[in-house]
Amino acid sequence: MSTTKKIAGTALAAALGVSTLAACGGDAKDKGAASGEPKSKTVTLVSHDSFNASDAVLKEFEKQTGYKVKVVKSGDAGAALNQEILTKGKPRGDVFFGVDNTLLSRSLDNGIFTPYEAKGLAGVGEAYRLDAEHRVTPIDTADICVNYDKKYFADKKLAPPQTLDDLIKPEYKNLLVTENAATSSPGLGFMLATVGKYGEKGWEDYWSKLKANGVEVVDGWEQAYNERFSGSAGGKKAKGDRPLVVSYASSPPVEVLYAEPQPAEAPTGVSTGTCFRQIEFAGLLKGAKNEAGGKALLDFMIGQGFQEDMPLNMFVNPVIKDAKLPEIFTKHGVVIEKPETVAPDTIAENREQWVKAWTSLVVK
Repeated sequence: MSTTKKIAGTALAAALGVSTLAACGGDAKDKGAASGEPKSKTVTLVSHDSFNASDAVLKEFEKQTGYKVKVVKSGDAGAALNQEILTKGKPRGDVFFGVDNTLLSRSLDNGIFTPYEAKGLAGVGEAYRLDAEHRVTPIDTADICVNYDKKYFADKKLAPPQTLDDLIKPEYKNLLVTENAATSSPGLGFMLATVGKYGEKGWEDYWSKLKANGVEVVDGWEQAYNERFSGSAGGKKAKGDRPLVVSYASSPPVEVLYAEPQPAEAPTGVSTGTCFRQIEFAGLLKGAKNEAGGKALLDFMIGQGFQEDMPLNMFVNPVIKDAKLPEIFTKHGVVIEKPETVAPDTIAENREQWVKAWTSLVVK
């Protein structure tokens, strides 16, 4: 993730779109008074629409800290970040969750966060700690990858593509659907995978070849996956005719989880040589009314309880080293050993011109 970035819930709703999270109830001591902050038993988390956590894990947070969690959802990640930039210094909440490495420099350059080194940060993998000043805290990671419909390729007796190079071969002509890089987080991530693979001088040539090979572009993940992809079991509408789609490495476990009855094997696979790694962050908003509560929430979000709660609620991977994945992930998930990456500063310097060039080349 629709431009959100995950898959979940009823009918594999848009890009892991999930139900609104209610704040947990119960009485608690005020933690803000001790730090001289306004009295508040609530900490407000501002997020994109795909945030979700179980009631049990949020009740545990309340039990540990005395704070209830209120979640304010604000559309896709880009729209949510834009609102925080516009309200800089007078934020709508205490913590913002959902800025990823494609938008990280933009959030940091606009100065919307107060630096805070979360307790337990040492347990987070070093590869995910992209801000040495601790303005943001790594929370989760996910890999944007091409997914394929296993049945289609078995029926055609055709090996599914595994690399970006494969996608421009004649045998895969008119098979791929992707999201618009200008309007969709997975679409942007897939474009960045090609930048990482072919470099700033070669990615446009690659897209010229991909367009000539019949790639289809749609606005967002829901349309691509649930309407155009032939392998989706969750779409309410008739299945599409494209057996290749840009989605996530976590999509196959979701297909198993929500199938009735659950199959022994995931009906979809992942082209492991097509992936771009996303990392999502949370940060303490500058001007937060409940700064102490915000810090406590950041500490909790990189704790083992919250980290192990994420996979089956947001279908993302933990960033702490000791977190265990649920069996459905270990059995049906795909580990991406060498995803493509692009440095956040490089993305920040070039994102707008790359998207304009991509749009001119592929859409217009």
